[in-house]
This record gives sequence, structure tokens and C-alpha cells, in this order.
Amino acid sequence: MALLDKDRLFPIDPGARGLARALYDTVCDLPIISPHGHTDPRWYATDDAFPDPAQLLVTPDHYVFRMLCSQGVALADLGVPRADGGATQTDGRKIWQLFAQNYHLFRGTPSRMWLDHAFETLFGFDTPLSAATADDYYDRIAAALATPAFRPRALYERFNIEVISTTDGALDDLGWHRQIRESGWQGRVVPAYRPDAVVDPEFDGFAKNVAQLGEITGENTATWAGYLNAHRSRRAFFKTFGCTSSDHGHATARTMDLPQDQAALLFERALRGDCTAEEADAFRGQMLTEMARMSLDDGLVLQIHPGSRRNHSDGVLAMFGRDKGFDIPGRTDYVAALRPLLNAVGMDPALSVIVFTLDETAYARELAPLAGVYPALKLGPAWWFHDSPEGMRRFREMTTETAGFYNTVGFNDDTRAYLSIPARHDVARRVDCAFLATLVRTGRLAEGDAYEVAQDLAYRLAKQAYRL
Repeated sequence: MALLDKDRLFPIDPGARGLARALYDTVCDLPIISPHGHTDPRWYATDDAFPDPAQLLVTPDHYVFRMLCSQGVALADLGVPRADGGATQTDGRKIWQLFAQNYHLFRGTPSRMWLDHAFETLFGFDTPLSAATADDYYDRIAAALATPAFRPRALYERFNIEVISTTDGALDDLGWHRQIRESGWQGRVVPAYRPDAVVDPEFDGFAKNVAQLGEITGENTATWAGYLNAHRSRRAFFKTFGCTSSDHGHATARTMDLPQDQAALLFERALRGDCTAEEADAFRGQMLTEMARMSLDDGLVLQIHPGSRRNHSDGVLAMFGRDKGFDIPGRTDYVAALRPLLNAVGMDPALSVIVFTLDETAYARELAPLAGVYPALKLGPAWWFHDSPEGMRRFREMTTETAGFYNTVGFNDDTRAYLSIPARHDVARRVDCAFLATLVRTGRLAEGDAYEVAQDLAYRLAKQAYRL
């Protein structure tokens, strides 16, 4: 019995389903462009075997452990490392058994579809994971991971990845990327410039991080001009390793365009550590506009993905650290927030600003109208909590009428879970083909155009938008 229905996510109507299947058949084997994700460059640099099934599929995946946590399973029992140095489970088989006996919790979720896709297509399973099958799953996956075919580079090639971008801090020396380049391997793994630690006054150690930025670049980052030059220097360094984008995950979408003398005063207060929360948010907003101006000079795509209220649980943050499943979506304003940046540079078609959201209410009301008129602005795909069949469908329904297809950027998987990459792209391709088939059958799109748009959404738009 297959774990996956071959017509999953296609329309119920037989005519539309047949067309969706035909469209999908033309895109299902296209190369994967993965321009915005969080896989570890060390994997590709060392090409070491993954340690065990639990360490690959459970412990690092916040989609998995947050669901289990919601049902009372302790994060420490899933092997999630503790920031406070406390003990956690290290026996992979025990972690896997706990995961398997709770696998029913994922019924109907995108995580279940991604996992079943990996189980069937990579490991050949045809019976569901459960407490009864846990040991068989663990043994077969562990045996596969010990073979050369399941090393990171071999999987990159098996997944038909054309290019993948990692996410790297502004202070990163990109040593793993250097090792990849010097290895002679032909896989294309590029960094993205993620400067949160040196643009967010509320980030732990901000002043120390800025000083380190100065040490790395030889710029006087105690001054506003030197600080901006240091960013230019680091962006240029990242570009030597193939970087084509910067990546900004702020709490809000706020942008600012202050006179330079006022921006300098705000920067001084941020360095002293005495700026208010309002001033810290204003500084982050100013830096988005500064980064946009830098993008006009160096060509990097500017990605903005706001709206996550991060580390909602103080207890989990103290015990396990950042990014442990307790980042929660919040309401986000875009019309007023993006106006300073768009007034400054938004009419320049040489600039590419890609905006994501966790606030779906903004799609039709704010984001699609903005992207539908400003040449610099594009919409990122359904993201994070909405990286699901329903979320992708809602995204197309709410944005296409105003922004069309060509003010969006195709799909990116935004994952730390390596084995989910082909599954996520498969879901996006199926959902988009289902949407296109429905447009054709309801007389809103010519069938020939649907085949072309399917190619664009699956491959061309992401490659073009991210300048890959």
C-alpha cells in the first residue's frame, strides 16, 4: 500500500483533475531552485553521513517537535539541545520510538505529507510509521544513511537541486563555503547575507557584534559612515562566494528614511544600549532602506520576512535558546510600513525586494496591491505556518487578481529539514497546477498559457527573481 496518493492535491472535478495531472507531468522533474533556506553548509563541505534517523528527521525540525510539544512531549526527550547545559535524550532509537508512537498527531498536516514523501520515495516504505513499525523504520533508515547514496552531496544530486542558498550571519567567515568551493564538487551552494546580529539593537551582544564587524572589515564601526561601509564590505565578500541575496527577519515590516545625521544619532544610541524599543524598531527600519540602497549598488536581492513574534515562551527560551518552535505569527502592517523604502527606491526596476508575510489578511488588502504597482517589489511565496496546500492555494487566490503571477517569485522551501526539500517543491507544483487547471476550466486562462505559467512557477520565476 503506497503512503502517497498519486493524485494528491489535485481538484476533485475529473476534467480539472486530468488537466492538473497533465500540467504537473511537465514540471514534476524540473530542477529545484532553493534560494531561501536554512540547510547547514557544513553538510555539503564535509559530506559526512547523517548521524541517525532521529538526528536527521526529528530533533532539528521545529515543525515536528513543536507539534509533539503541544501534546506534552518534553523537548529534552526529543533530543533538542539545551542552552542551559541540562541533560537531553541522546539515544536516537528512543527518540524515534517516541516520535513514532505519536505520529498520528501529524494526520492532515503538511509535515505528515513531507515525511511520508521521504519515507516512500527515498526509503521505499509502504506501511505507515507507528509504534509497531518504529524499529523497522529506524533500522532501514539507519542502514540507508550509512551508504554513500545518502550522503549530503549524493542527495543534492538525487533531489535534482540546481542551486541552494544557505543563511549565514554577517560575521560568518564562510569557511564551510570556502571548503565546498575548494573541494572541486560541482554542486552549487551559495550563502545569503543575514545581518540581524549587527542591525538589531535588541539582539544579544549588539554593540560587541558591531565592534567585531569593524575588526573583520577594517572599518571604524563606531561611526555611522564606517558602519555602513563595513556592511558594504561584507556584502562584497559574500558575493565572492556566489551570494545573490540578503535576508532580514524583523519583528515588523517597518522601514524608515531618515536624514543621515538623524540616522547617525540613532545609531549612536543603539551602540550605547540606551535606545528605547521604539528607537530600536526605527533603527531596524532605517537599515532596511540602507540595505535597499546598497542593493542598487551591488545587485543583491533584498528579502524581508517580518511578523514573527519570536521566542514566545520565556521558559523555553531560557532552557533551549532561540528558534525552538515558539515563534508565533502576528498582525503586520505593510502599506504604511514599507512606504518610506518604496518612496526612496521602489520605482527603480533595478532593485528587487521580496516580501514574505505570516499575516494572510494582508495579501489581498495590502501586499498584492503594493506588488502590483511598484516595480521593485515582489511577493515571496506562502511561508512558514502557511507553507501548506491550503496556504499555497489561498496565496494564489488572494494575490493573482491584483499582482498576477509575474509579481511573485515561484516557490522556495525555507527548510532546515534536508529530506523535505523535494517533498515541499512537489507540494507547491501540485497546488499550482491544480490552481491553473481550475482557471482553465472556469474560462479564465487559456490552456496553452497554463502550461507556460506552470513552468514559470516551478522554475523560472525563482531563478529570475533571485538572480541565480
